[in-house]
Parts: sequence; structure tokens; C-alpha cells
Amino acid sequence: MQVQINHDNHVRLGEDVEQRLAGTVRDFLNRFGDRITRVEVHMSDANGGKGGDDKRCLLEARMANVAPIAVSHFADSYQLAFEAALDKLEHAINHTIGKLETH
Repeated sequence: MQVQINHDNHVRLGEDVEQRLAGTVRDFLNRFGDRITRVEVHMSDANGGKGGDDKRCLLEARMANVAPIAVSHFADSYQLAFEAALDKLEHAINHTIGKLETH
């Protein structure tokens, strides 16, 4: 599974943080095996430096023969936004796989 980390101009992620995020995504979604070909992580700050619950993490999973699955979450920190978006993505992938297996 390939993991691609993207961020806007208001977010500064070091190489070590990007590697940790990618490793967390791989570990968390590892049980789906080779069904997932790529996951894109998009970190952004909707209000720039103004503060508030504006830290956004958007995750997009690409699977073979299935439309991309995208989820996002806003929080007051990037860590919280990332963790919540990862939970949402896991649920969405489970739902998609469940629909595929029942048909």
C-alpha cells in the first residue's frame, strides 16, 4: 500500500512526522491487505492562523475496481483530526467491502 502525504501552505510537516503518519496508516489499515492500493492524506488549516476547530484531515483510499473512498474530520489539533479521520476511513472501507461481498 502506497501512502502519500499532502499539506497546504499553513501546515508544516517534517519528514519524520510524514513517515510516522504513513506508518500509522499502514499499520491501521494493514488488515485490508492488498485490497487498498493507495491512501492519500491531506492535512489543512481552514482558517490559517486564526485558531479554532479548523484543522482538517482528509483521507482518500483507492481500492481496485472500486470508486475512491474519502472521509474527513475537523478538530482543534492535527493529531485529533487524523485519528478521527482514520477511524472514519476504516468504517467506510469495512462498509464498502461488506457491500461487495454480499453482492
